[in-house]
Amino acid sequence: MASSRWSLRNIYLYLVCLITLIMVIVSVVGLVRSTVELVYPDPGYYYDVPKTEGGTSDRTAEDIAAERESQEASSRRYAILELVGNAAMLFVAGPLYLYHWKKIEVEHVEKPEAPPVSAA
Repeated sequence: MASSRWSLRNIYLYLVCLITLIMVIVSVVGLVRSTVELVYPDPGYYYDVPKTEGGTSDRTAEDIAAERESQEASSRRYAILELVGNAAMLFVAGPLYLYHWKKIEVEHVEKPEAPPVSAA
């Protein structure tokens, strides 16, 4: 009975499984990427110090170092936020996927398909 396998309920369960599985894959990829970014951060883009008319800069070396530290801290913060966001998506989508997939498996075990009846 192919029609019972493709009931509206089963289509819903398969669609939820597909969507949550995609979410799990995306979150795992994001977790790996943000972990790598924490371990091996982006070196950043630093611009030359602007010069005034006399050929000297208004900024000191401490100002430049503070700006670079601020950029590195911002990069770390962004990577941590990405890590937490992807982990949250994994912890939400993973159990939803498992729950719905188990529902599909239980229905297949409970409702075995009857063999076709042959006319004799």
